[in-house]
Amino acid sequence: MFVGSRKWVVLVATIWIQAFTGTNFDFSSYSSELKSVLQITQLQLNYLSVASDMGKVFGWCCGVSLFYFPLWVVLFMATFLGLLGYGFQCLLIKQLISLPYFLVFLLCLVAGCSICWFNTICYVLCIKHFPSNRSLALSLSISFNGVSAALYTLIANAITSSDDTLYLLLNAIVPLLISAVVLVPILQQPQPQPNSADMIRRDSLVFLCLNILALVTGLYLLFLYSLSSNTTIARVILVGAGFLLVLLLFLPVIVNSREWSCLTSPACYPLLNSRFNLINLDGGGGDDDDYDDDLHKELIENEDNYSRNRSSVIVREKCCFDTVLLKDQLKVLGEEHSTKMLMHRWDFWIYYMAYLCGGTMGLVYSNNLGQISQSLGHNSQTKTLVTLYSTCSFFGRLLAAAPDFLNRKIHFARTGWFAAAVVPMTIAFILLAITGSIEALRMSTALIGLSSGFVFAAAVSITSELFGPNSVAVNHNILITNIPIGSCLYGLLAALVYDSNADGASRDTMWLREMTMCLGRKCYLETFLWWGCISIVGLVSSFVLYFRTRHAYYDNFGRNTN
Repeated sequence: MFVGSRKWVVLVATIWIQAFTGTNFDFSSYSSELKSVLQITQLQLNYLSVASDMGKVFGWCCGVSLFYFPLWVVLFMATFLGLLGYGFQCLLIKQLISLPYFLVFLLCLVAGCSICWFNTICYVLCIKHFPSNRSLALSLSISFNGVSAALYTLIANAITSSDDTLYLLLNAIVPLLISAVVLVPILQQPQPQPNSADMIRRDSLVFLCLNILALVTGLYLLFLYSLSSNTTIARVILVGAGFLLVLLLFLPVIVNSREWSCLTSPACYPLLNSRFNLINLDGGGGDDDDYDDDLHKELIENEDNYSRNRSSVIVREKCCFDTVLLKDQLKVLGEEHSTKMLMHRWDFWIYYMAYLCGGTMGLVYSNNLGQISQSLGHNSQTKTLVTLYSTCSFFGRLLAAAPDFLNRKIHFARTGWFAAAVVPMTIAFILLAITGSIEALRMSTALIGLSSGFVFAAAVSITSELFGPNSVAVNHNILITNIPIGSCLYGLLAALVYDSNADGASRDTMWLREMTMCLGRKCYLETFLWWGCISIVGLVSSFVLYFRTRHAYYDNFGRNTN
């Protein structure tokens, strides 16, 4: 077993947690049944989806709890919250119990809180054990949150394809089982080890292989999902998915074992010598010393040129940008921010707005996906669309690791990648407003899933870079308080438009007391236009954040290069 193998076991444990606790994607799968059982309006249903997102308002409680309780205790607290929230909703839809609307609202809130707590636990584990590669660890772990809907659909179809309430039962029980499985590596966490250059290089190779395997897993679920309607086939596909998830546990050992055998093989020495032949390890004299002097002078020249170029860029930009735009800019990355400091940072509030009008919009779309497909006459495609959104969100989250793999060749600030990721979402809403065909719905769902997935994964790394890695458990949960705000506002907008276009003679009475039904493009057309405009605001905010923070990123690139 290679040195540091235990930290990879912890990483795979976070991957398994994320893969089976992304239950926020499942709301659209049972929202129609919940609406029917409770006999509520679209507006009231929207409040239930908002309640699920409101759990993120209390995500900071998890960060604070980690200061006072062991991590495994907080893990099972999150498990209990999910068991309580989803378990009673399952009994309600099966009509085994009857609950008032207010209690159902609280159950959705508790269930949403459990999701946020699971996520925070995974963030803390990744940052603690991979300080030099935390962005890679975070994006890889968070990406598997996007395959939850596909995995739950496979499990449900493998048991029975006719019981829609099975989703809620699985949402309640499966996280408990996974938490029990990962309990051992979490209890036996390794002590963080000092990272040498060689270890960082080997870790990067392992991350590359893990990302490739993750990509294979996503493609496997995406292309074979359509065959899972048959119970027998679903079981076979589920076994294959389970094998890929277990293979993640052994891949780091395989990769490092092969590399170690290469390092101890004489056939590899020429390759290693050619790779490091620019460094004189012996400290000898002669021509090597002259070469080292020339190399040293060249590096100093490059550094001076870099500094002069940066200074000229700053001077030009001061002439182009208003001083308000550049007020209170971040100077360096990684500076720890207390809550008070965070609240006084302009960069935080611009970041908050970018997330509010970017990633949050994708989550609101997924919450309304069941009603959108029903109104457009594609009710039978709801589960397929939910899985498509979830899987594309997985690919988007996985793609968030690209900046770390490309940073040696492409020096581009992560906030710039964040801004670029919002562009497909804007295009998707314009496409939905233009046409209501099933092809456009699928393409737009895929684009929104890809875009929001990238934003969700990249945001955790951005928060740790801009406001400090040690404070991310609290600071990132403060950031995502915009999710329930956006869910309420954007969902309320969609619900009002939906109910105003619902068929029925006594719409005023029905709007308040009875279930409404709206069919046709009119139900969401105005909503798509509004959502498109809001996403443009998010796009502009993202680019403002990029312009304000790029100097800090480029200074960091310069230090790492030199």
